[in-house]
Amino acid sequence: MKRVVKFFGYTLLSIIVIMGGLIAYAKFMLPDVGKAPDLKIEKTPERIARGKYMADAVAQCLDCHSRRDWTKYAGPIVDGTLGIGGEVFDQKIGFPGAYYAGNITPYGLGRYTDGELFRLITTGVTKEGKAIFPVMPYSHYGQMDPEDIYDIIGYIRTLPSNANKVPASVSDFPMNIIINTIPARAKPGKKPAVTDVKAYGAYMVNAAGCIECHTRDKQGQIIPELAFSGGRVFKMPDGSVLTTPNITPDQATGIGTWSKEKFINQFKGYADSNYKPNTINPGQFNTLMPWSSYAHMSTEDLAAIYDYLHGLAPIQNKVVKFTAAGAPAKQ
Repeated sequence: MKRVVKFFGYTLLSIIVIMGGLIAYAKFMLPDVGKAPDLKIEKTPERIARGKYMADAVAQCLDCHSRRDWTKYAGPIVDGTLGIGGEVFDQKIGFPGAYYAGNITPYGLGRYTDGELFRLITTGVTKEGKAIFPVMPYSHYGQMDPEDIYDIIGYIRTLPSNANKVPASVSDFPMNIIINTIPARAKPGKKPAVTDVKAYGAYMVNAAGCIECHTRDKQGQIIPELAFSGGRVFKMPDGSVLTTPNITPDQATGIGTWSKEKFINQFKGYADSNYKPNTINPGQFNTLMPWSSYAHMSTEDLAAIYDYLHGLAPIQNKVVKFTAAGAPAKQ
């Protein structure tokens, strides 16, 4: 009997030592994504213009790193807050910690070299070597053509500096350990020719992060086999629940019946100079979809996204898009 007890005691001790070692490795040795590249990005007018387009209309950098007015439909950016950061993604809306969008004006990023900023955007690792939570989809940005990332960096360097101090992000346990295992080395690609419709559409879909919102997740990780079929749940600031729609070409529950013209107009309607977002009262339908930003994508790029989505296998998944705070969940 004593031998059995001793055996189990040694086994338990071994497990504790191994687990402790793994935790220490994750906590103190990770993330490991390599050194920041030695970069000096020339801020030409062409680079800044392309960077503004990619940051504002496609990758939605400014959408997250500015303040959004949730009393209006789709939470438009508040005037005067471009790039100042401060938006919080915390436990109230389902995150394993409190994560603050950083100040990306020169006030917040002036201490970064261009290479350090490139590494941050494409791998999720800060100047100090710390991992950031992937609210920012850096795994997608890490697959983009480096030139597009250079353009974005060139553009955000031109934003007016704003001395807005943003609180440090904090992860709950065990995410404060797990977070270090998430960043990975970037796997940059090359932007395909616009004439290669399928490849170019896939590139733009990745840059816009469509899969992240329009795919169901399990413990924060999207389920690849359900890609683009909708169903991811988000809590709105007023406590209402938003469930993202199916954007596969399923004719019954997705966008299979949509023409390309309808798809493009769905976005472009928000670019009309006469468009003013409606005031939204608590409990009324609202959306996280930054329509006013995506609306400025070019017709050609929206068409490429449409073509890519319509080339996917249809997945049937009917969702209830919105449940007001306090209302019983619909089946």
